Amino acid sequence: MRAATYTRTGDPSVLTIVDRDVPEPDAGEVRVRVVVSGVNPTDWKTRAGATGQDMAFPEMVPNQDGSGVVDAIGPEVDGLAVGDRVWIYLAAHQRPTGTAQELTVVPASRVVLLPDNVSFEIGASLGVPAMTAHRALTVHEDGPARLGPGTLAGRTVLVAGGAGAVGHAAIQLARWSGATVVTTISSPAKAALATAAGAHHTVDYTRPDPAGAIRAVAPDGVDMVVEVAPAANAELNQAVLANHGSIAVYANDGGSHMTLDVRAHFALNARYQFLLLYTVGDAALTAGVEDVTAALRDGVLPVGEEAGLPLVRFPLKETAAAHAAVEGGVVGKVLIDVTGV
Repeated sequence: MRAATYTRTGDPSVLTIVDRDVPEPDAGEVRVRVVVSGVNPTDWKTRAGATGQDMAFPEMVPNQDGSGVVDAIGPEVDGLAVGDRVWIYLAAHQRPTGTAQELTVVPASRVVLLPDNVSFEIGASLGVPAMTAHRALTVHEDGPARLGPGTLAGRTVLVAGGAGAVGHAAIQLARWSGATVVTTISSPAKAALATAAGAHHTVDYTRPDPAGAIRAVAPDGVDMVVEVAPAANAELNQAVLANHGSIAVYANDGGSHMTLDVRAHFALNARYQFLLLYTVGDAALTAGVEDVTAALRDGVLPVGEEAGLPLVRFPLKETAAAHAAVEGGVVGKVLIDVTGV
């Protein structure tokens, strides 16, 4: 079988396409024929060594997310059968092989049934973005621990960077759950994407007084912030946060160190919640899987430009180019077509 691998960290050129033996699933594992592999920033950062950690294995296959068809099942696996359509998340977490290969073996706990009405493209676009968005929307001290219709009714959610993959999922899940959704963007084109995803209001943060523009649509402040750039947006968040508001931080775009006005945050009873999907815990992951699946059944989380998330596609042999596109900040979701449907 073909696989994209690397044996040292570095730029995308370290990725090569090789032939590997077909892996066999052990107890608690399933083998999936990967139809589509999804590429996230975490994938290129791991490949590049940007996390500061050495390679955990001598050879690695990248990419945490994907979708495909169950090909074989190991012992002690319930609820899955050969031929099932599935989506995969955290495939390469503490393992040497992700989804950038024709066949991948994954713990059964990381394999989720894909509803019949949901495409493989959507399935490969879930994983890190949708699960991260779910967690970000469920950390408010007075908010719901689960998402679904009506669970965020009466709440205002601010999504920073609404044209990104996590922002896209956060807009869709928040709107599905009944929130009023405001998002910050940096251009009319990105505003159009965020609106297509379901945002009620878009605010260009490059223009004067974005805080005033947000307060104009949320005079009492925003209850929840889904934050991709905490250092750059700390002052803006303070200016628009409602009393007892929460800021869920899932990335460090724009810098890893931020300065906060402590007294102002005292007065707001503000909560900063940092989150990393790898270590968020099984209970949060299980809740995310169940709610994301329910959203899929309701027709939520579509992808494509008409849904606010353009698809940028590459064949498996161009995995290096796919990684370069994500690393370069391409707008949209990068997918790798691995095998035919």
